[in-house]
Amino acid sequence: MRHVRQFSLFLSAAAALAISVPATLSAQQPKAAAPAPQGPAPRFAYVNTQAILQQMPGYAQAESTMTAEFTSARQKAQDLQSQLDSARQAYDQQQIALSPSARQAKQQELQQLQQKLTQRYNDLNSQLSSRQQELVAPFDNRLKQILEGLRAEKNLLMIFDVAAQGNNIVAADQALDLTDTVIQRVKSSGH
Repeated sequence: MRHVRQFSLFLSAAAALAISVPATLSAQQPKAAAPAPQGPAPRFAYVNTQAILQQMPGYAQAESTMTAEFTSARQKAQDLQSQLDSARQAYDQQQIALSPSARQAKQQELQQLQQKLTQRYNDLNSQLSSRQQELVAPFDNRLKQILEGLRAEKNLLMIFDVAAQGNNIVAADQALDLTDTVIQRVKSSGH
């Protein structure tokens, strides 16, 4: 019985060796070239969204409005900062002559003014962000619709934006640039 089991293990080992040796030998032999993939290669394209947006009717006005509102908000923030700076200078000049309780009261007043300034900055940033979304989102959404339609129509996998920050595209075939095509569609759609 023991010899039968040993013989059985020997046959199993021999069978495994017989299977693995040809596989090893075939792996060492040069392989034939893989068949060429069937169908067209994956397609990519790119656009410059900033150039497209500049050509969209109404975008320049929205951008101008946004710039004017940003300038106004920045001026308000600078006025508040000037007010705080003036109050700090006045405190610095007066602090030696102030009693400890008056000095503490002035410090609290400056802290409250700093908190007011910080809150005002946060409010202005929030308002500007909301306003930017309100003014620019319709253009972004329209552009996205056009790009998605063009991507599907041309059977593209992806469209890159060369105007995006950090896009890392350093060179590309001009034949893949769909910017002019998108601008034509924007102008013909009348939106």
